[in-house]
Amino acid sequence: MIRLLLTDDHVIVRDGIKTLLKNEQDMLVVAEANNGQEALNMLREHQIDVVLMDINMPGLDGLKTSAIIKDKYPLVKIITLTMYREMNMVEAMFKNGAKAYLLKSCSKEELIEAIKGVAAGQEYLENDLREDFANYIDKPISKDDYKGPSVSKREKEVLKLISEEFTTIEIAEKLFISVTTVETHRKNMLKKLGLRNTAGLMRHAFQHRLLE
Repeated sequence: MIRLLLTDDHVIVRDGIKTLLKNEQDMLVVAEANNGQEALNMLREHQIDVVLMDINMPGLDGLKTSAIIKDKYPLVKIITLTMYREMNMVEAMFKNGAKAYLLKSCSKEELIEAIKGVAAGQEYLENDLREDFANYIDKPISKDDYKGPSVSKREKEVLKLISEEFTTIEIAEKLFISVTTVETHRKNMLKKLGLRNTAGLMRHAFQHRLLE
């Protein structure tokens, strides 16, 4: 039996997945989570084999959560299930411990194939993404090609520490600046890049390789 944890901030998505899998006798959804922190709580309470993980969630997003699971629960397999089809996001999730990457538009058959494959120790990338990802790996986009609003050296330092999961207070201590200054840098980046939250900021940073 493959024991599943569904991690997505939309109930309708989790309900849809449960409906798709309800007749699969070798799979069982044993827990659900609205965000990364809830997923970590569920992993402490339940025996889980595979986590279906969204990326953009409130609080602890899928990127950071996957990295934590990779470190603390190395036997738990992660399948990314998302709307994001950007290749550097695919790369980032695999680096953070995901064993499969699927779009939410995938078929029931492909979802089931991925779950079974990952549970058996394999990796899986959705069919529609394979050619693009192969081309991306062969010829990655240079950070020099970035044409968006400029990010200052100090903002990049703050951005890097955010990606490494340091708190605002810890970032302030490491950079010898005030907590208010850290928050100002974060808000300025959100404003200039036209983003809504820290999860979006991290996604943008990975997409455009701003952390390199």
